[in-house]
Amino acid sequence: MVQTRFLIAAVTLVACTATASAQMLPPPARPAAPKAPSPRAASCHNGASFDRFLAEVKQQAVAAGVSQRTIAEASPYLVYDQGIVNRDRGQRVFGQLFTEFAGRMAAPYRMQNGQQHIKQYAPAFARAEKEYGVPPAVIAAFWGLESDFGANMGNLPSLKSLVSLAYDCRRSEMFVGETIAALKIIDRGDLHPDEMIGSWAGELGQTQFLPVHYVNYAVDYDGDGRRDLLRSPADVIGSTANYIANGLKWRRGEPWLEEIRVPPNLPWEKTDLTVREPRSTWAQLGVTYPDGRPLPNDNLAASVLLPMGRFGPAFLAYPNFAAYTEWNNSLIYSTTAGYLASRIAGAAPMRKPSTPVAQLPFNELKELQQLLVRAGYNVGKVDGVLGQQSRTAVKAMQIKYGLPADSWPTAELLARMRGSTAQAPQATIR
Repeated sequence: MVQTRFLIAAVTLVACTATASAQMLPPPARPAAPKAPSPRAASCHNGASFDRFLAEVKQQAVAAGVSQRTIAEASPYLVYDQGIVNRDRGQRVFGQLFTEFAGRMAAPYRMQNGQQHIKQYAPAFARAEKEYGVPPAVIAAFWGLESDFGANMGNLPSLKSLVSLAYDCRRSEMFVGETIAALKIIDRGDLHPDEMIGSWAGELGQTQFLPVHYVNYAVDYDGDGRRDLLRSPADVIGSTANYIANGLKWRRGEPWLEEIRVPPNLPWEKTDLTVREPRSTWAQLGVTYPDGRPLPNDNLAASVLLPMGRFGPAFLAYPNFAAYTEWNNSLIYSTTAGYLASRIAGAAPMRKPSTPVAQLPFNELKELQQLLVRAGYNVGKVDGVLGQQSRTAVKAMQIKYGLPADSWPTAELLARMRGSTAQAPQATIR
């Protein structure tokens, strides 16, 4: 999930914002097997044509235990679609302010739908919490964000998406594995090839499982002999809990994310997910709950998370928050998911910043990333999006210049770097 959910969730979430309904979709239509023109030979496969590449994937699937019957049933859907590859290469990810994104994605209707689903499927949620230790609100938040409780699961043939991305050279090995996993789902009788309709990147079901996670973590919670994450709410609940608990290493009985208030003199360099301190230490530093209540004077470790710097919302992120960043390594998504879960569980809405938080325009943020690279820092892709690597580099430069090290890029930092980096020799990438 770490790699792909960050890449594709923006598309899924845009679809979700258009639907406030929590009704389940009817069984997906079974389209006629599509046909597509052959693509140009991909260089990463030694010039092999798509047909030759596909024959090798089928051989790997058989070696992995997939039956010839399943290969034959799936073959009409294993076709190349250049449009899928183009969409993958041209996607845009999370570049807006956290308060804007969370305000839309953790909207009151989605919180209310989450609470309603917990009541409607109370036995399945109770069983999942007993067996896996994952609270209902955590499951419901992912369910709501990923598909609006089944209303937006995607409408593209998954096998076509998977095999097209497997033939593309960017993440070929990964998607070959996902294609073979999709064939295993068919082989064990969970879904038929024409039922495998999902997102453009091949994710399936109401919590958008990649096929490998479907194979490894889907459970039959309704007892019908199939693991059906498209139509069975019970299977969705149990499977999502299983993945969070055993795939993402959820810690039973511990919190995940709580809003806090930070003092103006907090040591900002400590506000980082890599820095954990006992709550008693944060309390001594002046951190409180939003209403001014003191934090517990205990040793439960937590990090201070400032998604928009020291003037924006502030949270205590506990070890369980790592499950969110593993589910999706976009900080804006993971923080929103944790916040929505807290709201479903009964937390108050987060406080609005007392003053607007300035955000660098796209071009200036991209310029700052370029300057950080010239200064010797690895920011990942220079794309005008503030990812974790960029935040880490920003913090390092803030410390260097004696600025508040809250990881939030500012016009002042950009001005400092414009003035100094042009004169400095190029450094080794850190």
